[in-house]
Amino acid sequence: MSVSDTTISDTTISDTAFSDTTSTIFDTTESAVRSYARSFPTVFTRAKGEWLYAADGTRYLDFLSGAGSLNYGHNPEVITREVIGHLANDGLVHGLDLATSAKAEFLDAFRRYVLEPRDLTYRVQFCSPSGASAVEAALALACLVTRRGTIVAFGGGFHGVTSGALAATADGFFKEGLRHRLPAVTHLPYPDSPLGAFDTMDLLRRLVEDPGSGVETPAAVLLETVQGEGGVYSAPDSFLRDLRAFCDRHEILLIVDDIQAGCGRTGHFFSFEPAGIRPDLVTLAKSIGGSGLPMALLLIAPELDVWKPGQHSGTFRGNQLAFTAGAAALRHYWADDALAARVREHDVAVGGFLRRRVRRPVRGKGLMWGVELNEAAAATSRLCFERGLIVETCGRGRGVLKLLPPLTIEPDALMTGLEIIADAAEETLR
Repeated sequence: MSVSDTTISDTTISDTAFSDTTSTIFDTTESAVRSYARSFPTVFTRAKGEWLYAADGTRYLDFLSGAGSLNYGHNPEVITREVIGHLANDGLVHGLDLATSAKAEFLDAFRRYVLEPRDLTYRVQFCSPSGASAVEAALALACLVTRRGTIVAFGGGFHGVTSGALAATADGFFKEGLRHRLPAVTHLPYPDSPLGAFDTMDLLRRLVEDPGSGVETPAAVLLETVQGEGGVYSAPDSFLRDLRAFCDRHEILLIVDDIQAGCGRTGHFFSFEPAGIRPDLVTLAKSIGGSGLPMALLLIAPELDVWKPGQHSGTFRGNQLAFTAGAAALRHYWADDALAARVREHDVAVGGFLRRRVRRPVRGKGLMWGVELNEAAAATSRLCFERGLIVETCGRGRGVLKLLPPLTIEPDALMTGLEIIADAAEETLR
């Protein structure tokens, strides 16, 4: 099924200027490090909802969503209006960490619609705008609070590519040539992985509780409750509860990286909610910026907020447009449970469809799903793109097709995308 025959009637200047999809300007001027542009070789000019539009008039259904930065779709009107209004009224764009009306509105919305309904009392630290910056802040604060220097992370985890976050990231591809410069991190097997289930808690107990293990008590344990880049593997709720109790017993901080799995992606605002735990530190980025505007947060249990003024800094930690967009998103989408309930309904529909049609191992929660295709994953992604769907690969060897459609996607569009995936996977697996 193809959706590539729809054209754009209101071509813009940029459509005309860069209609050559051979992308000469990118090949000759941009660094070789670019990646998504290689997987989806066309020039995009505009986007709306779950659709991306290319310069040649083709439209694509977006199951990438800015790697999880666009949970509310492209250019949602309720958010765009607020951002335009902020700019039209000469609102601040850059504010360092000054007190501003835009920041106050975001903090008020975050407290009212996220923290208070969940009986959470986190302090909010604004970090530089990437998720990796929030992870760096979490690791630094954990070491400052505990006066310890090591971190426990997990195989399959991805936390960013700055030095502390990179040390916690598992994939050796990102560490090539840098290992000798990275901080100390002990990686344990995740409770589920391509190798199967593993008793991670038993190993952690042996390492920490045995004085002869050679492993010092860590400052913190850092994990994603659902590993996105690692292949869409989920930690069982029972494991998260056991880990919380273990960390309490040994005065180890528990950090949840909710950068991709948070902001409603798994059917709850925080991915750890179903387990009933309260992490000491939580990192948020991606969709917390409302509509793809960069912002990153570290949520801190109040008793752990021991920073001295200016001890952790960053020039771009006061993105006023992201404050405005983020506040609008919280007010519109999180004043009640309607969006989360809709995502939980999609969870059942997507999982059921994939298991019936693809007949390959599938894993996921909410609107975050992985289809195990191994060597056929890249070819399936390419075929989907040819048929008007953007969906990326992840996991070891990039052998998993990862589905991240907007949480606001229309049901018909969601089913169209799933049909494209099922047909493409069937063809490539032959």
